[in-house]
Amino acid sequence: MRTLFYTWVLLSLFCSPIPLQGQLISYEKSICKSEINFLLSDVLNESKNLIAQAKVADYIPELGKADPNKTAIAFIDEKGNIYSKGDVHTQFTIQSISKIIALMIAVQERGEPYIFDRMGYYGTDQAFNSMEALNTRQKPLNPMMNAGAIVTTASILGKGDEGYQKILKMIRYITKNDKIDINQAVYLSEKATGNRNRAMFYLEKNFNLFTAEDEEALNNYFRQCSIEINVIDLAKIGYFFAHQGTRFDGDKTYFNPEITQLINSIMLTAGMYDYSGEYARKVGIPSKSGVGGGIVGAVPGKYGIATFNAALDAHGNSAAGIYMIEQLSKRLQLSIFK
Repeated sequence: MRTLFYTWVLLSLFCSPIPLQGQLISYEKSICKSEINFLLSDVLNESKNLIAQAKVADYIPELGKADPNKTAIAFIDEKGNIYSKGDVHTQFTIQSISKIIALMIAVQERGEPYIFDRMGYYGTDQAFNSMEALNTRQKPLNPMMNAGAIVTTASILGKGDEGYQKILKMIRYITKNDKIDINQAVYLSEKATGNRNRAMFYLEKNFNLFTAEDEEALNNYFRQCSIEINVIDLAKIGYFFAHQGTRFDGDKTYFNPEITQLINSIMLTAGMYDYSGEYARKVGIPSKSGVGGGIVGAVPGKYGIATFNAALDAHGNSAAGIYMIEQLSKRLQLSIFK
């Protein structure tokens, strides 16, 4: 505690006061480097207390092999400067976070009315793999649940694996990392055990929600979820959607305020599955989680945030990851409702 106090005193001579646990501070100016590094270390260390209360996903066998002690956080400021702490080079599969990339591409190609004629804008109190809406409405509630995401990916133009290749190319562009690729073992594991998703696919095909000729459109969904990234890559995705499609280095090739507004609104209402409403109240940041343990957050006009820990809570979200983002939101007052 003495070291923590002296560090705080030293940093406060050069920066605005650092928010310790339970403290709030309003940022009307840019956060300085030493300050954000200190804060990231603080919340990272605190988050590890939640790991024992959570569990690594094992319904996809390959995911069950993840080390629950690997934890990381990354933060990108308004100028594109990157800050990170923890196991930042640990690779994990993007899983459901890929849904926001697929949705962006599908809306670019087909238009928003076409996509949302085939699914809703609704939030939900159902789990991410719920089929209930297909039975009652004959279309998914939103594009963040598996049922909606399968329709989204099947709506991307192209044959064979072209839809997946477009998603991979976009992720590589946003992160400026051409080394990003699929984890083949996870893909094969998802494909072998994905019978619930397969059932949704055929129900949706029966309801004429897409015109896929075979299961390759479903395989593209399995492939996109199996793309491997790290927490810094993920923060770059958060920055991209926080800045209307501007990449962290300033590249505006895909600058599109309308589409990013759509993505952010969907993330806020449905990005954390059946925890989304409570998350919006407590955190107030458009975010998307994945069962691989990643969470991405986009603070509009400001920051890209990402966390990683593979141990999940009852909602299928990283328990440590939620804690880290919630603490950043509280201590930096990042909620869009402030």
